[in-house]
This record gives sequence, structure tokens and C-alpha cells, in this order.
Amino acid sequence: MRGGASRAAFACLLGLAALDAAGYSVIAPVVPAIARRTDSGPALVGALVTIFAVGQLVGYPLAGRGIRRRHAAVVLGAALALVAVGDLGFVLGDGLGVYFPSRFLQGIGAGGLWMGITFGVLERYPDDAYRRLSQVTAAYSLGSVAGPAIGAIGGVRGPFVAHLALIAAGAGAVVAIGTPESPARFGSDRAALRTPGFLLACAGILAVALSLGTLEGPLALHFGSHLSQSRIGAVYAATAIVVGISAAAAARLPWRPALAAGVALLSACVAVVAATDTIAIWLPVLALLGIGFGLAETGSLGVLLEAVGTARMVLAMVVWSQVWGIGYLAGPAAGGGLAQAFGAWAIGLVSLAAALVVAAAFAFSARERAAR
Repeated sequence: MRGGASRAAFACLLGLAALDAAGYSVIAPVVPAIARRTDSGPALVGALVTIFAVGQLVGYPLAGRGIRRRHAAVVLGAALALVAVGDLGFVLGDGLGVYFPSRFLQGIGAGGLWMGITFGVLERYPDDAYRRLSQVTAAYSLGSVAGPAIGAIGGVRGPFVAHLALIAAGAGAVVAIGTPESPARFGSDRAALRTPGFLLACAGILAVALSLGTLEGPLALHFGSHLSQSRIGAVYAATAIVVGISAAAAARLPWRPALAAGVALLSACVAVVAATDTIAIWLPVLALLGIGFGLAETGSLGVLLEAVGTARMVLAMVVWSQVWGIGYLAGPAAGGGLAQAFGAWAIGLVSLAAALVVAAAFAFSARERAAR
């Protein structure tokens, strides 16, 4: 692919990453409005956030098959169509009976978008994969600014009307990406799934997903006790900007220290914001939380690429992404249940448990390295 066309295709992939991120995070400021409209508590609203991750768990392997049989652009087109149908459910429907299946379809589409974007990059830049994918991670983080901003429009229908308009622009980006002149062939290696590096990468992305799920589910309700929908959107948008800057900077750091520092920040910051009711404390701690997200996600990605490589990445990327989905599924469910049973402070226990899993994975990896 020539230089200009390659740059344009990469820009389109970054734009789709931002669009996908907006679909993740649009729900957070809308959560209090959904709770009021449906008379739902933290556990039920947490389940609504969770169903998105269930859809992702379905979408990742389906997209992986599409990548191996066709190419990234086909997967991206199908994924966008599913997200659009989900948006229409929130626009035209009313009540949890419609919201749950709509969010499920959006999750399937989001799984396809992530896989399509990732392998769209690997098709074109196999020798520059980590730097390019780090930029994709930063685009996801910066794109998360749009989600809360859209969610702050007000009500339930309005935010999803706006997101549906972005889907139309995304369809144009898919057409512009097209197919590379020499489509890459990606394989899988089950043995790579048993390596200490892969297990560490999975533990790291699990911690990221658990923390993000609690932030966009039960913590959003916690913030709603003191902040309006528009202010929640502004706070989440500001946090996402910090995440994007942190993710871009983390690409220049060693992978394992970045992962360790990021997970430590996530566990500490989620615990602090869950245990306090003071806006003056929330704001600086959420900025530190944003730094933690950027460090941990980028570090986990680097460990994954180091352990597996790009040529045999399909199965490893599917499993790694599914671990993310499991964490994003478990975070709101566990956090919401703990908050309803013991109070908001208990939400922090979710991220603290994830940090222990990462510490164990680091110890296992260190022992394997020493044994070599």
C-alpha cells in the first residue's frame, strides 16, 4: 500500500477505534436516567452494563473466524451494523426488556470492531505492531471522551441518536479502508496460551476491565448522588483524556513496569473514590485513575505481543479480549452487588482482588524466567 493510502487507512482505523470507545462509555452518564426511568437499583443497572460484555464474549470469536476467512474490512462492516441496531433499540424502545437485548447487540458489534481494528493494523504494519497498536489504544482512550459527552446530552434516547449519527460516518471509514494489496494470513498457536507472558497479559487486562466496569456501572451511580448527568459526563470525559495521554506515553516505557504501576494505581484509586463522598477528592483521584488505565492497558498489550508475536496472534487475541470481556462483565455485577449489600465503599474490593491476581501472575512469570 502506498504511503498516502496507508496513512489514510490508519487514520480511518484510529477513527473507528474512537467510535468504538464512544459506544462503550456512552452508557455511564445515562445510567442514572435509566435507573430512574425503570426504577432499578445498582444490581440491575450493573447487569445492564454487564450484558454488553456478554455480547463482546460472543463477538470476539465470531470476528476471529471472519478475520481468518476474509479480512478486517468485512468484519468491521458487520460489526458497525450490529452496533447501529443496538442504538435503534435505545432510540425506539422503552424499558429494560428492550435495553438489555440492544446493549447485548452493541457488545457483539464492539467485539467485532476491536478485532477488525486490531487485525486491520496488523495486516498493514506487522513490523511496527506495538507502536501502531499503542496509538490505537490511545485513540480508544481519547474516543472515550466522546462517549460521556454524548451521554451528557440528557435522557435515554438522545445520546443514542447522536451515537447512531457517528455510525454513519464510521461506515464511510470502513469503505475508505478497503483491502490491503497483499492481505496477511494470520494463524493461531494454542501452546502460546500456556506461556507465563500470556498469562500475565491476561491478568493485566482483567484488572483493567474490572476497574473500567466498576467505573461505568456502580461508581457512576455513586457519583450520581452528588453530580448531575452532564457533570458525570464531563468528569468521565476529562478522565478519558488523561487515559489517552497516559496510553501514548506508556508506549515508550518498559512493558512490565508500566503494567505493574498501572494496576497499582487502579486498585488504589477505585478504592478511594468508592469510599469517599467528596467531589474535591474524586477529581484528582480520577486523574490518577486515568493514568493507571493508560499504563496498565498498554503494558498488557506489550506483554501479549512479546509472548505471542503477530503471525500466530488470532487465538491469543481472541482469548485475551475475552478475558477483558469477562472482567468488564464481572466488574459491574460484583461491584453493584457489593454496593447494594454493604455500601459504595465495597466497590473497591473488586479492583483490589484484581491487583492480587496480577501480583500472582508476576510472581509466576518471575519464577519461570529465573528457572531459564
